[in-house]
Amino acid sequence: MTVDLFAGIPVTDLAAALDWYERLLGSAPAFFPNDVEAVWELAEHRHVYIELLPERAGHAIHTIFVSDLDTVVTGITERGLEPAQRETYSNGVRKITYRDPDGNEIGFGGAPL
Repeated sequence: MTVDLFAGIPVTDLAAALDWYERLLGSAPAFFPNDVEAVWELAEHRHVYIELLPERAGHAIHTIFVSDLDTVVTGITERGLEPAQRETYSNGVRKITYRDPDGNEIGFGGAPL
């Protein structure tokens, strides 16, 4: 089975969100499908996009698992963003959560050290 993913994040201010997500994800969007959306390709066939939808903003919750959580978090910190929350679950899995200006939650998870 092939899985393609487009995970959407509603925002109130596209320009502010573009800046914030570029710092979070470490790059400019891969493409702009229209005037109110920006798309990042995280891996082949796996995308995150922001969309100007003020009435729905602030309710997204996404977790992205990465192979090297510490490197990802260090890069995000170097780009000026700090985590809102750090968690370690009973099985040792770690999750670092960021909140965008609208309150959307984007977490990065990683295997135990």
